[in-house]
Amino acid sequence: MISEQQFQEELQIIIKNAIREDVGDGDHSSLACIPASATGKAKLLVKDEGTLAGVEFARMVFQYVDPNLQMEVFINDGALVKYGDVAFHVSGSSQSILKAERLVLNAMQRMSAIATKTKVFVELLEGTKTKILDTRKTTPGIRALEKWAVKIAGGENHRFALYDMIMLKDNHNDFAGGISKAIEKTNQYLKDHNLDLKIIVEARNLDEVAEILQNEGVYRILLDNFNFDDTRKAVEMIAGKCLTESSGGINEKTVRHYAECGVDFVSSGALTHSIYNMDLSLKAI
Repeated sequence: MISEQQFQEELQIIIKNAIREDVGDGDHSSLACIPASATGKAKLLVKDEGTLAGVEFARMVFQYVDPNLQMEVFINDGALVKYGDVAFHVSGSSQSILKAERLVLNAMQRMSAIATKTKVFVELLEGTKTKILDTRKTTPGIRALEKWAVKIAGGENHRFALYDMIMLKDNHNDFAGGISKAIEKTNQYLKDHNLDLKIIVEARNLDEVAEILQNEGVYRILLDNFNFDDTRKAVEMIAGKCLTESSGGINEKTVRHYAECGVDFVSSGALTHSIYNMDLSLKAI
């Protein structure tokens, strides 16, 4: 996984690019009618219900736009919210608040939606050893925000990108000439380049699980689109030799059943690609 420093750098890149995209050479609407000396206060109003996420990111945005802006937080990331709740106040330059407004809202609305969906999966898995994982099926350019939201709600992050973990999926294995060859080549590649990366290998059936187990250096086996019976059989075959992960169209109705098969993780792209933004607004007070 990426380091905390790398993660923070990703967040700064997101903020810088978003402000460039939204503000350009100036917020001319505010510049035209609001004096530079004007100060004000606004509140983050919740107009929905679910799990709040993005408060700390909002703080980063306000500080980037204007270090003199001040936040007073009433509801923290990860808390359950309902219609009418006020998450925070922000005060200072009126122009600065307006400049930051849209980025704060866009980010918090999406992060809160992801956190809300993730929380549902986390609660469905309570009492099992299974953890819910996100995937790389994220919005281009804001992956760090979306994965942060998953963590806020109690989920776990899969690899961040292509560079921080090896994941040998069906196409890798087929292009490499088979699963065993793909694993052998990967182990040699890591040795040749002095890289310390975990290896996940996808299995499409029980025969492929058996083949993977004949190889060394596999950290986790991904059981892709297995039914419940084959998942249980695969977990018995693996017998703790490496970690197990179920994936492939798993939803709220089936996630508990996969967990009860004994897998260590369930991964779901739906945490980030199939959500509806939480309704939030920033209102002057």
